Amino acid sequence: MTALDRYMARLIAIPLISTLLISAMLLVLDRMLRLFDFVASEGGPVSVVWQMLANLLPEYLGLGIPIGLMLGILLAFRRLATTSELDVLRAVGMSYGRMLRVPFMYAIALAALNLAIVGYIQPLARYNYEGLRFELRTGALGASIKVGEFTNLGDRMTLRIEESKNEGRDLSGIFVSARAPGGDIVSATAEKGQFLRTDDPDVIIFRLTKGTLIHQSPKFDVPRVLTFDAHDLPIDLPKFEQFRQRGENKLELTLPQLAKIGSDPQVSEQERDSSRSTFHFRVVEVATMLLLPFLALALGVPPKRSTSALGVFLSIVMIVTYHKINEYAQSIGSLGRIDPLIALWGPFLIFAALVFWMYYTLAFVPGGQPIGALEKFFAKAWKSVAKYLPGRRKRKAAA
Repeated sequence: MTALDRYMARLIAIPLISTLLISAMLLVLDRMLRLFDFVASEGGPVSVVWQMLANLLPEYLGLGIPIGLMLGILLAFRRLATTSELDVLRAVGMSYGRMLRVPFMYAIALAALNLAIVGYIQPLARYNYEGLRFELRTGALGASIKVGEFTNLGDRMTLRIEESKNEGRDLSGIFVSARAPGGDIVSATAEKGQFLRTDDPDVIIFRLTKGTLIHQSPKFDVPRVLTFDAHDLPIDLPKFEQFRQRGENKLELTLPQLAKIGSDPQVSEQERDSSRSTFHFRVVEVATMLLLPFLALALGVPPKRSTSALGVFLSIVMIVTYHKINEYAQSIGSLGRIDPLIALWGPFLIFAALVFWMYYTLAFVPGGQPIGALEKFFAKAWKSVAKYLPGRRKRKAAA
């Protein structure tokens, strides 16, 4: 690599890494609050929040990496243009194609990384995330018994604990009611209680201290009442249903699995269309990254004597809009209304044609500026709005 290549690599790396970190942090913080509420409402351990966030990161990176790549290259060329370094490079015969060598190194490396993420890592992480949500809802994660509330352990036992100390080891104010299959009901109150393990992993012992036990049965005319200093109550742990197998949701399938289902004549046509649509959506999203260096260059170089940041704004709008169009095309392709190959690659070809036109206008048309007309329009619109702003009117009146 030449000195110019190393310089370009540094210019791109800083905004690229910064964009990835900031976007990931913002998305994680937004989801973190909702996950804390969800975990707290389900009575699960707080540690599961970090596991769920870790499984969400690949999904965020799937869109964050293209945006980071786009802004990294765009801001690098914008800096070269606004500091007149680009004019010097052009004056010594450096072509735009030569200057795109390092950006394409970044694009190819990040496209390969994104292919691994959306093709393999993201489906597995998605399945793990849904599995954690399922276990929280069913209580299979060891959800805690809420103090001061009635908690059902299975279908036949109800428990209430007034106070918990020493991380749940010392319980007080105990009420427990158990219903036997024959209709017998055993209710007990106790001053203190403690959960103990047994050799059977499906059974635990609830040791009650200083309490009263009431035994009701259809065989008894009057309930039996007894007091005790210590009583061991066996509790059968509830049986939790198993989480579903991976693959019921197409988002949980890897690219080879999607390709296999999409070409399998034994599955239904709707399932084939859905698998093919998801497959092409992921491949198109990765292929689009190879167009971003051209688009970043076209939007990053402002017109002469202009420092407008319109190109930065347009780049984000174009990427997000194109991403949403692909999501809509995926939905249409999954329904079988349009062949997934046409639904996904048609917009890609249109987007590629627009990008290459913008690059050609900047690189090969003398004085060409692909967003020059938009720059003039927004400049005139801003002047029309700015003259009505309070600060501008005061300065005009003072003059």
